[in-house]
Amino acid sequence: MQFSISNSITLLERTPGVLKTLLLNLSDEWVHQNEGPQTFSPFDVLGHLIHGERTDWTVRAKIILTDGLKTPFTPYDRFAQYTESKDKTMNQLLDEFEQVRKENLQWLKSINLSVTDLEREGMHPALGKVTLQNLLAAWVAHDLTHIAQITRVLAKQYKDKMGPWTQYFRILQ
Repeated sequence: MQFSISNSITLLERTPGVLKTLLLNLSDEWVHQNEGPQTFSPFDVLGHLIHGERTDWTVRAKIILTDGLKTPFTPYDRFAQYTESKDKTMNQLLDEFEQVRKENLQWLKSINLSVTDLEREGMHPALGKVTLQNLLAAWVAHDLTHIAQITRVLAKQYKDKMGPWTQYFRILQ
């Protein structure tokens, strides 16, 4: 598939609604369960997505567009949500994510990226040189990865209750 900024934006616009439809008003029993030590619950994932909206995707895109390789990206804190989401509810996080994503996509649409812009490079602290297209494609894949993660964590809550059907559900393996 060819990379397309408009197709990317279309998908990125849908993520808040998908998550809101899936998670709004679910009990804490659903949203605070994870897959074991060192794993994220749906609540944690949403906090992680919000942190990324504030400190990763558009921040790094702006660095690429203004400084290129001169200013390396700040390393991303994959666990900042534990502090930032403390004392919030899932419904608050859903609203917060929807708002910050809307703001970021309004900015992205407003800058009218060209093919040349997508080839501009930035310096990732672990990966080295990356292009703006790499960053934007990763943003889309990141959303989809975490949607899959959330649905997997939710599905696993009933794994032990399914009896022999478990063998037919790849999401539970």
